[in-house]
Amino acid sequence: MELLENFKAIELETPVDKIIAQIRGLIVSGFLKPGDKLPSERKLSDKLGVSRSYIRDAIKKLEFVGILNSLPQSGVVVNGMDIAVMEGLLSNIMKIEKPDFYALVETKGMMEKFSVQQAALRRTDSDIKAIRGALDKYQECVGKNLPAENEDFIFHLRIAEAGHNAVIKTMLLIILPEIMKIYIHENVCGTEVQSKRINEHHAILQAIIDKDGDQARKYMSQHLQEVLEFSKTTYK
Repeated sequence: MELLENFKAIELETPVDKIIAQIRGLIVSGFLKPGDKLPSERKLSDKLGVSRSYIRDAIKKLEFVGILNSLPQSGVVVNGMDIAVMEGLLSNIMKIEKPDFYALVETKGMMEKFSVQQAALRRTDSDIKAIRGALDKYQECVGKNLPAENEDFIFHLRIAEAGHNAVIKTMLLIILPEIMKIYIHENVCGTEVQSKRINEHHAILQAIIDKDGDQARKYMSQHLQEVLEFSKTTYK
């Protein structure tokens, strides 16, 4: 039995993983630089021999962690990002095996309460603009009755960026995709709670604008409490 425990399950790469790996390699090698535009979904699909849905999923994942950005009428471009940070996001060095949803949500909450407090103290005008832009996109999706999990997380990520702590931001980027999978599967951000979440987001943003760190932390704690309780009863 002891010998058997030394074996690990073989993880098969999906087409999405392989597409991400190729894009990663092109960025690390310098072939793709910040501001460069990716070929269209159709061209990538033809070249790689996979369906456009795989291309779309890979791009969405890279957008979520901030490596790519879809610009209206411009296509998908490479964001400016430190190579060391990008390597950490896309490597397996800090891979979480069999993630405990409650532990992930609890850890995320601790980091977010710290980052929102720091954001209130350190934010710049451009940070406020980025947070407000993320909130506008979230509201737009909710208004159109579209899935808004990604936009919700982007709002929280922009707050972490406004805290100007690169370690917190990187750690959030590592654990958010795992949390997001369960959010989507369990419909944690269902339409019945969206209006409430929008109001909470506005309150958090206003506290950051007012440079009130204690109030921002309080609002964030209240905002995250419902999901924390859900994770305790459902996945612990």
